[in-house]
Amino acid sequence: MRKRSLGELNRIGTVEFKASGKLRVRIILDNIRSLHNIGSVFRTADAFLVEAVSLCGICATPPNKEIHKTALGATESVAWSYFPDTVQGVMKAKEEGCRIVLVEQTDSSVDIATFDYGDAPVALVFGNEVNGVSESVLPLADDAVEIPQFGTKHSFNISVTVGIVLYDFLLKHGRSING
Repeated sequence: MRKRSLGELNRIGTVEFKASGKLRVRIILDNIRSLHNIGSVFRTADAFLVEAVSLCGICATPPNKEIHKTALGATESVAWSYFPDTVQGVMKAKEEGCRIVLVEQTDSSVDIATFDYGDAPVALVFGNEVNGVSESVLPLADDAVEIPQFGTKHSFNISVTVGIVLYDFLLKHGRSING
């Protein structure tokens, strides 16, 4: 066994990334305070060919050297937008035909293992590291999913959660790309 070289990985460049088909999924970040988490979300969004990232509320925006540390250039490839309020970001996604899926522990959350994302484009909403998804966003959601946990903590780090949910989406959609 040996590690493959970067050349063997056949990665595409930024221009090819922007022109390529994407997963029919968007990420909406609701008041994420950690610049490293934001950068990590961009990097994961790039890895999974996510359509776009919406940064809302207190989220910092690129260009930012702290975001860049973990994004490693993904802010240049992944489309992104900023909304002063998360409700605005969610409403924009709804207007564009997205099914709004909160990643949150609610009284009606569905275990991610059994959740069906359907065929419509999906906007996944990830909440603040301490307070979760804003209360004002809850009535706008079509669904909520949660990841089962068995330890003493009640949540994963936001960047870990994004990776888990996007991989679940990818598996359930058979790696089908829009475009």
